[in-house]
Amino acid sequence: MATELVDAHCHFDFPVFDGHRDAILAQAGQLGISTVVVPGTCPDNWERLRNLAENYRAVRYAPGIHPWWLGGIGPDAIGQLEAELNRPAQGRVAIGECGLDWLREDYDGQLELFHAQVELASRYEYPLLIHSVRTHDEVAALLKREQYRLPGLVHGFSGSWQQAARLLDQGLYIGVGGVITHDRARKTRETIRKLPDNALVLETDAPDMPPSGVRKGDNTPLNLRRVFESLVELRGEEPEALAEQLLINTERLFMGRLAPEGLHGAGPPV
Repeated sequence: MATELVDAHCHFDFPVFDGHRDAILAQAGQLGISTVVVPGTCPDNWERLRNLAENYRAVRYAPGIHPWWLGGIGPDAIGQLEAELNRPAQGRVAIGECGLDWLREDYDGQLELFHAQVELASRYEYPLLIHSVRTHDEVAALLKREQYRLPGLVHGFSGSWQQAARLLDQGLYIGVGGVITHDRARKTRETIRKLPDNALVLETDAPDMPPSGVRKGDNTPLNLRRVFESLVELRGEEPEALAEQLLINTERLFMGRLAPEGLHGAGPPV
């Protein structure tokens, strides 16, 4: 039996996976990939996320408002998110994808939106799935200011050891994805190699953030096994021990919401 892995951040709702989800999840189970956590982007896709979680035992989801979607949301988007959190839902494990992106427009608007989602996460006791592009220090500072005390995942991490250490001090986990399979990503690879193993969580960000040799947009949750193997090689650790620690980290990140009875299988829940 392959070591059990969880893809903590995968946009499995995106249309590129339409017609292929059953086959992908069946293959994922054979590879030991037990669970896929699907983050939201805007209110328009939350129902799709709920439906995925209801129809696939291997899927969990997180409603949230991504900074890239800032221009397409209405003035009551945070009210919509709070209403979503108040409705009964199977498989909801976090709030996200939310955060900051220095390369996108309306940074002040991003800050306001992120701040509001941090407040909701604290109030409803959900961890955060965080998008951070050239804003690691700003993310850590905002969470400290807001006295955020719950877990969170800085997904697709690409930064220095010093930045990672500051995020860890805030109680966050570092997302490890396809970037570590690229030899050119020396800084990120060295950071991930040096971090404690209880700080790391696996992800694919599929269909984006592909591993080396995979075309942009062609990434799938199946590549999580390759990310794991690259991490084992990079850190020089025993696969079984590292896989066990990664699973513990993921369960702690999601605050016990990855219920054991829902971790296995690609069919509808029973």
